[in-house]
Amino acid sequence: MANPSPGYSIQLRVEAPAGVTATSELVVTVADAGAVVTAVDVSESTGDRVLVDLTCYAASAEHAAQVAEALAAREGVIVHDVADRTFRLHAGGKLEIVPKTPLRNRDDLSRAYTPGVARVCLAIAEQQADARRLTVKGNTIAVVTDGSAVLGLGNIGALASIPVMEGKAALFKQFADVDAWPVALDTQDTEEIIRIVKALAPVYGGINLEDIAAPRCFEIERRLREELDIPVFHDDQHGTAIVTLAALVNALRLVGKRLPDVRIVVSGVGAAGSAIIQLLVAEGARDIVACSRTGAIHRGRAYDDPHRTWIAENTNRQGVHGTLAEVLVGADVFIGVSAPNLLGEAEIAAMAEGSIVFAMANPDPEVDPVVAARHAAVVATGRSDFPNQINNVLAFPGFFRGLLDAGAVDITPAMLVAAAEAIASCVGEDELNASFIIPSVFDPDVARVVAEAVVAAAHRTAPAQEESAA
Repeated sequence: MANPSPGYSIQLRVEAPAGVTATSELVVTVADAGAVVTAVDVSESTGDRVLVDLTCYAASAEHAAQVAEALAAREGVIVHDVADRTFRLHAGGKLEIVPKTPLRNRDDLSRAYTPGVARVCLAIAEQQADARRLTVKGNTIAVVTDGSAVLGLGNIGALASIPVMEGKAALFKQFADVDAWPVALDTQDTEEIIRIVKALAPVYGGINLEDIAAPRCFEIERRLREELDIPVFHDDQHGTAIVTLAALVNALRLVGKRLPDVRIVVSGVGAAGSAIIQLLVAEGARDIVACSRTGAIHRGRAYDDPHRTWIAENTNRQGVHGTLAEVLVGADVFIGVSAPNLLGEAEIAAMAEGSIVFAMANPDPEVDPVVAARHAAVVATGRSDFPNQINNVLAFPGFFRGLLDAGAVDITPAMLVAAAEAIASCVGEDELNASFIIPSVFDPDVARVVAEAVVAAAHRTAPAQEESAA
């Protein structure tokens, strides 16, 4: 059974016979069933009965039902309700629109809406750059998906993707005060997605592409970047690459190795893997071997996917062939963005001394982190229940804050590198250790320093639009 987690937090309303040990007996029953009790509240009490609200973490929906059954099996105990706290949090959605200016009287209404608003419309029609200053465009992005590659759930469609997109929008607001809105498109046709996003673009200052399956996502991003005058960020690519590079910078500092000198094996050549490889190459990595399901990607084979062709032409300069396990022998770094349980203890033990393992498949990583830690000097995952969580939330809020503040129209490699270095800098020399190579997602400084780094990089590489700074 998986470990209990907040993702399966439940609240049970339980009636039980009154007594000195009434609540403690309920807690023991829940614990014996394998759940973790986080709160106990007596909501009602009479001379002979108590009504108790038990909050606990389960390991799955099935496990939650088993916990309820264990309680109901006790003599005199009645389980009145089992509430899934995750579903309760999502009830009614996680977002709302709140006016920034109160509309209290006719004077307010006349300026915010008709007739005063007409003057602002005409000003924008005459000078379109003023839209960034006079509308929500200057601080608003669209979180766009077609629902084709949502989390690890696959192609679940636009409607089912909305809770994830809402969550993403909430993170933008919470961490960087960027207003974001879910745009879930009920089409998976590349050309139609491009047309719709272009048509919606005027109200937004940037586009965040999310959970669109490869290779379609690459074409959508490329075309939108060419055809729009606002930045287009594909978080599965850019966000993952930024945070991975940040973690690797600090991991290499810890083990005393340099990026140009290490041998890196990457498992997974989808959106995330391709972007990670491109950023590592741009930053000076010289020895990278990428592996797909069929083994090492190399020059001696033709690939239909242009991204795999690029990888074949720009990595694996020694022409290594073989399976993931075979090419991992002697490697300094493993980066996994692929599938669960691909590696065991023997494969990690065969890596070089002072090895680094980033097993980021979610929810189940490529190798058990506990097993990997027996041999690797540094282990990181995409999970929150192990040290060194490589989480995109460290990148995208601050990155977009910087793009909007700079009035940027495109995203450059220099911005990606600057963001990665900024995240890495949030771990001080006196804090760096094998269990802390990357800051917490709740570190209040991260979004700010990332935004500042992106603004500086934007000004160096492509001066921001002067109008947006007005």
